[in-house]
Amino acid sequence: MLRARDLWDDVLELRARCPLVHNVTNLVVMNFNANLLLAAGASPVMVHAAEEVQEMARLAGAVVLNIGTLQPSWVESMRLALLAARERGTPVVLDPVGAGATAYRREVVRALRAAAEPDVLRGNAAEIAAVAGAGDAAGARGVDSMLGADAVLHTASRLSRDSGCVVCVSGEHDHVVDPRGRHARLGNGDVWMTRVTGVGCGASALVAAFAAVQPDRWRATVAAMAYLGVAGEIAAERVRDAGGGLGSYQVALLDAVHLLDADTFTSRLRLELPA
Repeated sequence: MLRARDLWDDVLELRARCPLVHNVTNLVVMNFNANLLLAAGASPVMVHAAEEVQEMARLAGAVVLNIGTLQPSWVESMRLALLAARERGTPVVLDPVGAGATAYRREVVRALRAAAEPDVLRGNAAEIAAVAGAGDAAGARGVDSMLGADAVLHTASRLSRDSGCVVCVSGEHDHVVDPRGRHARLGNGDVWMTRVTGVGCGASALVAAFAAVQPDRWRATVAAMAYLGVAGEIAAERVRDAGGGLGSYQVALLDAVHLLDADTFTSRLRLELPA
């Protein structure tokens, strides 16, 4: 039985080991994701050139591939980083940003997965449905989802079994499933997390950071989503109490990720492990 204290042990391991996380990520979120990783205790590097991604992927504790701002040269860099990480057994997290929106994005995800499956797929409901072939543009509005995470749980579970990946669906509730049939349902967070650019992509970066120190990819994903969810709702409460808005929230979220303590995390965590 996975407990809050077990997940907090992973937080402490992350802070102690400060893993290097190699991000081949998108232009919109690069700065925020780097700061989020630093706040959590990881060491981010943003490397995209095909000439060096393989070398960096071999040095890193984990690799993040994020298709948010695509161009062909970056797709090739993602493929090279994926293969290099796979050779060393380094965990890879794929964030299929906007996969439900365009045919090109769906084709990029298919090509990357044909080269090698990642360890973790993390996205919103529309993105996961598109990756699974259960929907194209349906449910997607740009990179946002009009579907709830609960609606695609069965699809996510099937995708996990078929691919061998851990699959995480973000939403009002976050679901994390794996090929063994394990399922975690997380209820923390706040709607403001969907209104600040980079928080979803930051979740994928945090999953990679935790996967660098926790070899159980499912548990690492649960720990990352739990950590960010608790921090996200604490930050929203503090900003609203102070009369602030979304601009203040971005800073407050980084503060909450940095300062979160064991008692607060374990007392506030809403984790279910459905049979």
